[in-house]
Amino acid sequence: MMDYKLQILRVKSHFEEMESADETGIHVVDDIGDPEIREVDAQQRRIQAFSVGLEGAGDRKTIGTVIYKSIYTVILSKKFNLLIPFGPLAIFVQKKTNQNGWVFILGLLGIMPLAERLGYTTEQLAFYSGPTIGGLLNATFGNATELIISIYALRTGRIRVVQLSLLGSLLSNLLFVLGIAFFSGGIVRKEQVFNKATAVVDSGLLLMAVMGLLFPASLHSTGTEVHLGVSELALSRVSSCVLLLAYVASIIFQLKNIKHLEGNQHGEILYSGDQDQDQDQDEEGEAPPEISKWESVIWLGITAAAISILSEYLVDAIEGTSLAWGVPVAFISVILLPIGGNTAAVTTSVMFAMKDKLDVSLGVAIGSSTQISMFIIPFCVVVGWIFGRPVDLNFQLFETATLFMTVLFVAFMMQEGTSNYFKGLMLLFCYVLVAASYFVHEDPSS
Repeated sequence: MMDYKLQILRVKSHFEEMESADETGIHVVDDIGDPEIREVDAQQRRIQAFSVGLEGAGDRKTIGTVIYKSIYTVILSKKFNLLIPFGPLAIFVQKKTNQNGWVFILGLLGIMPLAERLGYTTEQLAFYSGPTIGGLLNATFGNATELIISIYALRTGRIRVVQLSLLGSLLSNLLFVLGIAFFSGGIVRKEQVFNKATAVVDSGLLLMAVMGLLFPASLHSTGTEVHLGVSELALSRVSSCVLLLAYVASIIFQLKNIKHLEGNQHGEILYSGDQDQDQDQDEEGEAPPEISKWESVIWLGITAAAISILSEYLVDAIEGTSLAWGVPVAFISVILLPIGGNTAAVTTSVMFAMKDKLDVSLGVAIGSSTQISMFIIPFCVVVGWIFGRPVDLNFQLFETATLFMTVLFVAFMMQEGTSNYFKGLMLLFCYVLVAASYFVHEDPSS
């Protein structure tokens, strides 16, 4: 670079000598056909072209620096992202060996950091959207992994996989994620307090969703349908529309309440009403966004596309994995598959619980469960209705019973508005009981 600059300086000094010689009386013939004039013009053009090249190289260097910084911030800065290569490895194993067990394990390991990064990019984008739109973004993309997996399974006709995987996400959020948040927070502090009113509202929404699932299952089990095989599906579609309307109403209600709260800057406060906690957050100050708005949009698209591709191999490997391991499909779909989508929820809920911000942890666990039960499950029924797939809310009697008891137990745990490590232990022990029951449960429709 220095040699080029010296050459430019020599050429410029040469021009200055020619101008000075002209001023001292040396006459230069102004003839366009003179070879010397043509040579000078050519040198000037080369200098201009070289200068433009230097500027272009600088621009490329700047763009390259921005790209590297973005990749480092989103991918390379987290050790957990070392699991990302397991995703392409799962695809390679499927293409070369068709070992479904290994494909499922590798794919599950690969989708875990992608799900966490999807939540991260959504949070970064929420910084530029304000509290209202930010809360809506977090509500929309909070369970994008589960939604992507469900849409692919629905498209390929695996309706039972859709039902079981969404049921597993509900059970995992309500028992495992919430339990580990209570437990980790209880270790740091003897007792923690959260917003009881918000918890009661979320519990009511969950019980309403369970009601929507319980009636079609009971109608099917008792054999009291007016039109066999038709009444159950019709009831499921009507119930789904009602649940979707109720979910939209709850979002509008919470978003309008956000506007009247002071100091709210994050969409996470969508499920938090503890004003003292919000004041503490304001005193600590907000960390600035780590990536720009368009970087967030681009990375959001990249991670969603990667999850979409990998979810195809995960879903396709479920039945083969069940045969290879001798494990029921229900256990893989309900217990193992949700691990990929709930990784970010576990880390986030534990982090905020240990900081004594339990309302945010509840927003992650209970809020996510509310979205799955009130939005994603009814949405899949409506999508199946549009595309002619007989998706209903009949999750079978055993599955509906486990969900009903789980929601009821969680509602009792939250009615006091306090938490401790023992409540967390009880939730985790309940999850172990649920996992054991599905390990010995053979799904009749599988």
